[in-house]
Amino acid sequence: MSSSPPPFEMAAASLREALAGAGQGLVEREAMVELVALSAVAGEHLLVIGPPGTAKSEAVRRTARALGGSYFEYLLGRFTEPSEIFGPVDLRKLRDGLVETETAGMLPEAEVAFLDEVFLGSTAILNTLLGVLNERVFRRGHTRKPCPLRVCVGASNALPEEESLAAFADRFLARIFVEPVPDPRLEELLAGGASLWRETEARGASLEALDVLAQVAREADLAPVRPLLAQALRTLRSAGIGLSDRRAVKAQRLIAAAAALAGRRTPGPADLWPLFYVVPTKEGQELAREVLRELLAATENPALAAAALEASAGPLARAQRIAREGRLLLSAPPAEGTGGERPAWRLKLEGVAREMDAGFAPEALPPELRALRDELRAVLEREAPARA
Repeated sequence: MSSSPPPFEMAAASLREALAGAGQGLVEREAMVELVALSAVAGEHLLVIGPPGTAKSEAVRRTARALGGSYFEYLLGRFTEPSEIFGPVDLRKLRDGLVETETAGMLPEAEVAFLDEVFLGSTAILNTLLGVLNERVFRRGHTRKPCPLRVCVGASNALPEEESLAAFADRFLARIFVEPVPDPRLEELLAGGASLWRETEARGASLEALDVLAQVAREADLAPVRPLLAQALRTLRSAGIGLSDRRAVKAQRLIAAAAALAGRRTPGPADLWPLFYVVPTKEGQELAREVLRELLAATENPALAAAALEASAGPLARAQRIAREGRLLLSAPPAEGTGGERPAWRLKLEGVAREMDAGFAPEALPPELRALRDELRAVLEREAPARA
């Protein structure tokens, strides 16, 4: 006898707890973890763009464990065969003239999927993927079967430029752009990475909880927030950021899912922030964050705090983090003659200063960073003779 689905509030709480565990040790990838879950609740797909070695696959694996269900992962290449993704042809049925695919353990039977270098797939693979992504139906030869896929995460080093691939990429509604962890957080990166080696199985939620939230999101009344969403879309258009009608309409699914994950049955102004991730380019997202700042001022989400904060106040959030790290370093300088601790401390200070300079033009430096920059410069100038 199957257990009854968990109540809405319990489902939201269990998924929040599971996501918090999945994000531990993944420095600067918390937003990505949260967006996988958001996309799964919305029934949409996520595209991750970033250089190799930036923990994209690890973040998806950990989120898949948190969500529960079957998981499929594959690194695509120019010579990847469809059978490596969808399964081999059933040779017994082929003798009878039927081209049937044996899909056990392959993508058509996965609930969460991760396809690395997704744009390197052949035309045959991408065409079949379209049916799986859009309709949740696998078609190949005589095989027609529904797919239980909640979310597919595609990853690539860059957005494709070819028109055919760009059309395929448009099937991934949400997008996030990731960069290597900045200098000041290298210690956190090393500590977090080491903790993953000895990690025990993280506590997960359940597909039942995910389905409860997905149902709440599907039934959400978006009428109260629709005028604000239309205003946001007009603001984006006036800034030169055009979204296709399809992306604009589907953004409502992410907004409803964000509300459900926050424990709200009816979306409101606090749940508009996923629109940021619907903007398809990195440059467009950076501009969208600025022009939508006032509209997104009410953003709040206890389950997806990192993703919501990055969308609504990226530069401000980054400035606050840099200021916090810089003040912490300045408040606890190691004593002279402590071996390598003093030089390591100076390098951390330099890293904070570099991140400040790289992230903000001098005229746009927030006041808290302007004062911190002056203090850092003074300390580093004093420390310079000791380094020689």
